[in-house]
Amino acid sequence: MRIATWNVNSVNARLETVLRWFEEAKPDVACLQEIKCVDEKFPAEAFERLGYNVAVHGQKAYNGVALLSKTPLEDVRKGLPGDDGDEHARYIEAVVSGRTPVRVASIYLPNGNPIGTEKFAYKLAWLARLNAHARELLVLEEPLALLGDYNVIPEPRDAEFPKNWVSDALFQPETREAFRALKWLGLTEAYLEADGAPGAYTFWDYQAGAWQRNNGIRIDHALLSPQAADLLTGVSIHRDVRSWEKPSDHVPLVVELDV
Repeated sequence: MRIATWNVNSVNARLETVLRWFEEAKPDVACLQEIKCVDEKFPAEAFERLGYNVAVHGQKAYNGVALLSKTPLEDVRKGLPGDDGDEHARYIEAVVSGRTPVRVASIYLPNGNPIGTEKFAYKLAWLARLNAHARELLVLEEPLALLGDYNVIPEPRDAEFPKNWVSDALFQPETREAFRALKWLGLTEAYLEADGAPGAYTFWDYQAGAWQRNNGIRIDHALLSPQAADLLTGVSIHRDVRSWEKPSDHVPLVVELDV
């Protein structure tokens, strides 16, 4: 099973590019973030023609997440538990059916900038809620994959120019500590387990020639339960997609599980 995660930065604005990648890469499951549309405006038919089942948790103009799967999606959950007043569409979870079912979540963690504002407090609170929910899911002792745009630079090696990020919410000690705490629940970071080579960035800003200067960061991650980590056979970052016409500022990360 090949599970992809990709912040597409508006699925309708970049539909041609996104569909091209799906046709070439052929993931079995895909977690999309920042789709930037309500459920009814998601181009479900275009993906259904490629053989995907679709589940969407959208929001007008902002945020939005989706799950796509070649096999049926069961037990779909929209929204991260822990705050009934949170109207941001940032989390969707489902069980991907098959010989070995896998529970998969598409995550769009808050950016949190600027530091010292309610946006940063929201980011940390959201991470705490994710930690609590992950604890509950791990009790199920099933293959679990939490993929998405975490908006977290885990270590200095995960940025080409770490000093550029010292005042950014993505690289704050509190942010990185919360991400480590999530992993310490017993989750395996797929990229570090399967590869781990430095310079494996997943995001390059549109500004200041970041792509041309390789001013990238690694902020798209896949965390696996022990049952999923035992099935891990590989991870790939589709860096070349950033050079395509009308690209997202993120590129796809693909995790391979032997199921």
